[in-house]
Amino acid sequence: MRYSIAAASLFSTSALAVLYPGQSNVNHTCQLTNSDAVLSCSSAANPNTVDSCCAETYGGLFLSTQFWSTYTGLESQGQLLPANDWTLHGLWPDFCNGSYTQYCDLSRQYDRQPSPNTTNSLPNGTVVPAYKGPSIETFVQAFGKYDLLAWMNKYWINQGAPNHEFYEHEFSKHGTCFSTFDVPCYGPEYVEHEEVVQFFETAILYYRRLPTFGWLNAAGIKPSNTTTYSIGQFQDALTKGYGALPYIGCSGPRYNETAAGKGSTDNGRTQISETWYYFHALGQPQRGAWLPTNATGSVTSCAKAPNALRYPLRANGSTWNL
Repeated sequence: MRYSIAAASLFSTSALAVLYPGQSNVNHTCQLTNSDAVLSCSSAANPNTVDSCCAETYGGLFLSTQFWSTYTGLESQGQLLPANDWTLHGLWPDFCNGSYTQYCDLSRQYDRQPSPNTTNSLPNGTVVPAYKGPSIETFVQAFGKYDLLAWMNKYWINQGAPNHEFYEHEFSKHGTCFSTFDVPCYGPEYVEHEEVVQFFETAILYYRRLPTFGWLNAAGIKPSNTTTYSIGQFQDALTKGYGALPYIGCSGPRYNETAAGKGSTDNGRTQISETWYYFHALGQPQRGAWLPTNATGSVTSCAKAPNALRYPLRANGSTWNL
């Protein structure tokens, strides 16, 4: 189970531009070589002995997360879901013990609608202010990466609000909590928002290695509004595909609130909705060298009763096709 903690020892004020005060903004050797390619969460990943721009030393237990949604709520505006893919949720840097922090740099806060009273996890509980500036899409456009933006609008999909607001939230809450995406890591030739674009590209890099829909389909697990499944079927199929056990999340009614589960003590949810793939990174996570690992803590929020789960079809008119 994930839980937020204060990270007081690594901060001195409520809104620093860097995770490690005094971090050098000269050229870092890992921009040329991967000489500091240590494994995150290993004993070598110590900010006192390794360049925190070259190895993830703040978080280090990464989660590449995906959604299974059935509609977007903005179909009339052309915001649709892919027909045969799960969608990207994000890339999160948990601490090695499974806890996490959030909104680590309020000078790079682009979230328009942070949850009410959301703080940056510091002991003084600084409330995250709502962002009112230009769309984060303009940051991507400034680098001429229109193909990246087009891809994001097909596979990184928000529900009930424009896609760009989702991207703004994910970078602000999670992207600012990577030591390797810290602004000083980009050296003296840093271009504003360079790290934002690279964060998006890195999240996509891992997502594209994780064909959740395909792994399930290969095991005979297909979206349906009539067929029901057991959690073990999903766990077996995704573990076989990934090489480690991911977290599988469910939404919808609790099993003991349904007619089938009346009188049961199983209060797990009954509609498949998300999966989190855990891994460690060798060197900068941007480079893509990883070591899959089993989910920490609770491995599911889903009902455990046999055939308790629905993997619903997407709503009519909510998908685009190749």
